[in-house]
Amino acid sequence: MSKAKKLDFRPNEFVVYPAHGVGQIVSIEKQEIAGIALELFVISFEKDKMTLRVPTHKATEIGMRSLSSPDVISKAMTTLRGKAKVKRAMWSRRAQEYEQKINSGDLIAIAEVVRDLHRSDDQREQSYSERQLYEAALERLTREVAAVAGGDEVAAAKEIGDVLISRAAA
Repeated sequence: MSKAKKLDFRPNEFVVYPAHGVGQIVSIEKQEIAGIALELFVISFEKDKMTLRVPTHKATEIGMRSLSSPDVISKAMTTLRGKAKVKRAMWSRRAQEYEQKINSGDLIAIAEVVRDLHRSDDQREQSYSERQLYEAALERLTREVAAVAGGDEVAAAKEIGDVLISRAAA
């Protein structure tokens, strides 16, 4: 078990936890669980009203990472501008792939889900499960874009919406 990576994250820093999105490290605490002393990151997800404790030595192995760089954000926006790539597989298979992309924590993969599931007004309506996946991906993307830009989710949502609308108009 490598402990060299644990110093990458500090209290009050925003991080991305793959299965939950953007959270803030509240503290680093020591706890004894089943007789084993563990050092844990305490991560708060304000929007979800959830607190997560992650062993420091497992954080990078689990896929926890720092926020994306502005360069990655611009690549995600470029991905959004692209043409939707919808495979001809059964919906259950595609839904599973979309879910995996969302939970990967990879911003570009999340942007691909938003791009592929976005519907403009003149397209057919989404099914309930399609809409759920789309909204989950859009929320993850918006939160990370907002956190990188300084925390304004409304502005981030507008920026993403403008990109999607401009794509539909093209």
